Amino acid sequence: MSTIRVGVQLHPQHCTIDELTTAWRGADAMQVDSIWVWDHFSPLYGDTDGPHFEAWSLLAAMAVDTDHAMLGALVSCNTYRNPDLLADIARTVDHVSGGRMYLGIGAGWFEREYADYGYPFGTPRSRLDALVASLDRIAVRLSKLNPPAIGRMPIMIGASGEKVALRVVAKYADAWNTYGTPEHYADKNTALDGWCAKLGRDPGEIERTVLIMDEPAIARWRDYVDAGAQHVIVAVGTPFDLEPVEHLLAEVRGGA
Repeated sequence: MSTIRVGVQLHPQHCTIDELTTAWRGADAMQVDSIWVWDHFSPLYGDTDGPHFEAWSLLAAMAVDTDHAMLGALVSCNTYRNPDLLADIARTVDHVSGGRMYLGIGAGWFEREYADYGYPFGTPRSRLDALVASLDRIAVRLSKLNPPAIGRMPIMIGASGEKVALRVVAKYADAWNTYGTPEHYADKNTALDGWCAKLGRDPGEIERTVLIMDEPAIARWRDYVDAGAQHVIVAVGTPFDLEPVEHLLAEVRGGA
């Protein structure tokens, strides 16, 4: 089995900053390969008007406060920020972190946030079209920024639609993320390989990551690996119990 990476996504809702910092420090001390937050403006579950924090502000703090793990938003909503600005933010946080950033991005989906913050919601296709336009602008902006990112700063795209979205992944992404059962993941992974073949892209250039949501899914981590995942990211909400992540790390790195 090739080297499998393990990450954790911390849900920045229904918590305090002290609880978040304790969690990301604990995960980094555990030597996870990556630490992520989602990019939303309000909680996704529980009290939807409860406490919540913004992603890139947290990532900047995390960049100062950790030493080992790669960091990123899983994933940034494309239309929440001007794409040139997002490239500059990510490049700056990459410097703060010492070169440990992913630039995660997706088309967006949570209609309430668009309404709350005054963004036009559009349609799934218009949001995908906007993502493509932004990816082109991000690439140009990153090539112009002085100083450039000091790390490789892979572009991660979160997507699952087989007709259009995975074609975008095949064209632009250095890393890809989706979620679901291992069987679902295998189907999407195969579809992505198909788009790579059609576009002449080496599928090995795209890191395959999967977000898993609960302990039954964690227990099936080998099935996700068999389905093509190279990087398993465990979603963790408050009270930020990292014990399942620690057990997963022991299994993965112990070859169990």
